[in-house]
Amino acid sequence: MEMKSNTITLCAALVGAALSGTVGAFEWQIGDTRASVYGYAKLDIIHDVDADLGNTVNRGNIRLDGEKGPDGHSTLHAYQSRLGVSSLTATEQGDVKVVLEGDFFGNGGGNFRLRHAYGEWNGITAGQTWTNFGGFLGMNPTIDFTPQPGQGNAARQAQLRYTRGGFSAALEDPDKLGGRVSVAAPDSAKQPLPDLSLRYQGKAGSLDFGASAVLRQLEYYQAGSDGDRNAFGWGLNLEAAYRPVPGLVLRGALTHGDGIGGYLEGSPAAPGYVDPLSGELETIKASGGTAGISLAMGPGDITLGYGVARADLDDALAAGALTGAANKKFEAWHLNYIWSPLANVSYGIETSYHRRQVQDGREGDALRLQGMVMYKF
Repeated sequence: MEMKSNTITLCAALVGAALSGTVGAFEWQIGDTRASVYGYAKLDIIHDVDADLGNTVNRGNIRLDGEKGPDGHSTLHAYQSRLGVSSLTATEQGDVKVVLEGDFFGNGGGNFRLRHAYGEWNGITAGQTWTNFGGFLGMNPTIDFTPQPGQGNAARQAQLRYTRGGFSAALEDPDKLGGRVSVAAPDSAKQPLPDLSLRYQGKAGSLDFGASAVLRQLEYYQAGSDGDRNAFGWGLNLEAAYRPVPGLVLRGALTHGDGIGGYLEGSPAAPGYVDPLSGELETIKASGGTAGISLAMGPGDITLGYGVARADLDDALAAGALTGAANKKFEAWHLNYIWSPLANVSYGIETSYHRRQVQDGREGDALRLQGMVMYKF
């Protein structure tokens, strides 16, 4: 998906959603193939007022009220820096596009990792790239690499996708985002089928909108029984970006599902659990949403955004599959200003407020201050 405004494009770049169509500083033409190298170097300057939330916000690190621990942590890193190669080959049967891209957030930071590795031809996309569930329309720009909870998970995974106009359908890796249930040996969880995702994106005047669905099958083998236990999972996502006047963008997203797992960004829970008494595989409902506003101001944009993700754990707790310490809800507020004095240079400052609630009602919060400098090529 190609973003249609500078605000949305910058948002995607800052949260790890920059598309491979970025103009490269190094381009060459060999026969019918045009290739380019692109990327950026980014410095993050982080100060956690409360608990140490990590190189990018780890919501599970938020201390609950009453818990003791050190406050005040500063970190500087450049792990989000990115390098990619793309090519476009013209043929009589249509253009062939290939993208390879990585960054340095492997193992939490410091190791090079694969982000994108895919090809496109005549509407068929094969490889690893953005999930077909959800998109970037409801995503608020954040300097921190962790997106706000509540939207469709803007992450990448292996898939086979077909796109025609605004509609796309994909078979996706069922493990990476959606995840599987946790079982103890000698039982074993498995994913018998790929996840099926469907998406439509359109435009009506100043409104860009998208709708997505995902269908999943969860399963595990129960040792000593007569076979497998399984359950059906699903998820829905709606998102939109509206520009009522030049320089003003309103965004929002809603996500809900049963067995949706990690397709919900910031989902506090796994897609399901095994009832310890009956052995039945049960799904977990989860939902969330985002809302935000960006306003052009001087050489950049100021953004205020909110996101929340929540899981319904009452049945799992009653069955004894979870304890009262299980995460139930994550919330995040972000206020930032991001500006570009030059086309290839971006600066930003941000304050973000994060909350965590567990099943027994205990809560905790944390405040993060962050700045960034980005040089793109």
